[in-house]
Amino acid sequence: MAHRDQHRRQLCAGIKTLGLTLSDVQIEQLLDYIAEFAKWNRAYNLSAVRNIDDMVVRHLLDSLAVVPHVTGQRLIDVGTGGGLPGIPLAICYPDKQFTLLDSNGKKTRFIFHVKTLLELTNVTVENCRVESLQPEQLFDGVISRAFASLADMTGWCQHLLTADGLFYAMKGQLPEAELQAIAKHYSLAERIELQVPGEAGERHLLLLRRAV
Repeated sequence: MAHRDQHRRQLCAGIKTLGLTLSDVQIEQLLDYIAEFAKWNRAYNLSAVRNIDDMVVRHLLDSLAVVPHVTGQRLIDVGTGGGLPGIPLAICYPDKQFTLLDSNGKKTRFIFHVKTLLELTNVTVENCRVESLQPEQLFDGVISRAFASLADMTGWCQHLLTADGLFYAMKGQLPEAELQAIAKHYSLAERIELQVPGEAGERHLLLLRRAV
């Protein structure tokens, strides 16, 4: 419990720095999630980050940094891995619907376990390749934290978006060459420099929409 108290303090300080307002229930859900993530990571290799102290910053706070910028009601997290940023976003936005997609069965089993444990009724889990997903209803936003290039993200996921939907690409350094490569088909609606508490490296959120 001492570790959990420490992580709660760390998380709450980060949430305050990000200017977010979360309930005690949401904070406990986030702590439960990262505790399960750390436990399953030993067997399922969900992440290269091994230390749960680092996970609070590099997984939870990194995901929470995009919360103020997410709009729309239906969103899909593509290549979600162990549920990042989809699970933290679903916890923060119980009124939005999130689909979490990954082709790795071990990772989607973990996500389904977490969805059940935390009673996240607004989460749907898809275990398939993104190209093969044919949703009954299109999404307002496609978000990804660890996708390859912007060209791959937009190319493989364009069939999932509504006409005015947005791509939310979470990146480290600003990928100028990647942006140039898609400039013919997609415009940069917004570039947001993310300040992740406790993380010194550059983080960007790029909002892309179809070029008119």
